[in-house]
Amino acid sequence: MSANSRLTIAAHALTWIGLYQRRGHEVATSEQIATSVNTNPVVIRRLLGELSKVGLAVSRRGAGAGWMLARDLAAITLLDVYQAIEPGPVFALHRATPDPECVVGHGIGPAMAAVYDDVEAALRRELAKTTLEDVLRDVLKAA
Repeated sequence: MSANSRLTIAAHALTWIGLYQRRGHEVATSEQIATSVNTNPVVIRRLLGELSKVGLAVSRRGAGAGWMLARDLAAITLLDVYQAIEPGPVFALHRATPDPECVVGHGIGPAMAAVYDDVEAALRRELAKTTLEDVLRDVLKAA
């Protein structure tokens, strides 16, 4: 099972757009962003399409087409990005109901759900503390 990198890619794309705009450019193309992320432009377009539906990015069509931030980096938290691209829970219980006659099968759902609820709450708290402005600051420090 591999880790999901959608949050990292989305944060990368939005942070890149923010820096690009600060450097005097109005819009960024999917190809430019994809070069930085090292992925296919289609991946970037799909992800930014999701982010545009919740007001984090805006697309421009036609001449001078590309992507812009809908809000300043300081007004976008990692939680905003996470909720836009990962609307479901971090963990899930069984797809099929375990054997209710088995002591473990009967009790595993409630036991794990309590842990998962705590993990989800902690994740959301931590993501809410960090803006994309914070991410950009840390990126530039590391450069």
